[in-house]
Amino acid sequence: MKFKSKLSTKDSSKYLLLGSLIALTIAFSPYLFYLYEIFPNGPVWENSFFRYESKYYEDVLTAAWTYLGKIVPLLLLLIWFFTCKHWWYHVILIPISMYAYQLVIAIYQDVYLNSAFFMDTDGLIYLAPFFITILSLVYLIRIKIFDRVYGLDLSELEETEISVFSPISDKDMREIKGFQEDDDQDDIDTSNMLVEDYYRKL
Repeated sequence: MKFKSKLSTKDSSKYLLLGSLIALTIAFSPYLFYLYEIFPNGPVWENSFFRYESKYYEDVLTAAWTYLGKIVPLLLLLIWFFTCKHWWYHVILIPISMYAYQLVIAIYQDVYLNSAFFMDTDGLIYLAPFFITILSLVYLIRIKIFDRVYGLDLSELEETEISVFSPISDKDMREIKGFQEDDDQDDIDTSNMLVEDYYRKL
């Protein structure tokens, strides 16, 4: 019992630490975006580790602004995807793939000076099969959950006869006529009583 309590306490501390890191990352995400301001103006950025030349944007600051404009939303969407507990969390893969694709194309354009790809037009064409696959998967999951929650089976509906459209049996018809005759008799008795009361008052 003591071992289990220590283990659960250790797991709880890890869970709390991970949640704190995620919360801090989300809280400081605007500052992560504004990190582009530390990059220099000009087409070349040299330091002791590497040399970067912006060929497409012709400005390292503009390139950094473009990259961080894709990286920060991508990071937030990844956090949302890995922490989401809803059944539809696979749909988050669609904007994740869009931002990832745009980031790769932006880097490719800037490094290799190749403007043959356009992020906002061709990207939708290339990602369309992925979008359709994810939406189909989510729709299938929704059908499974709907059937499990409401206990419905679409295959059984074809085998089950719905009484509204089925013909009325002779037994049911006799019961209906019996109810109607009883109602009619009650109406006759009521009217006779009213007539007798009227003549008594006269």
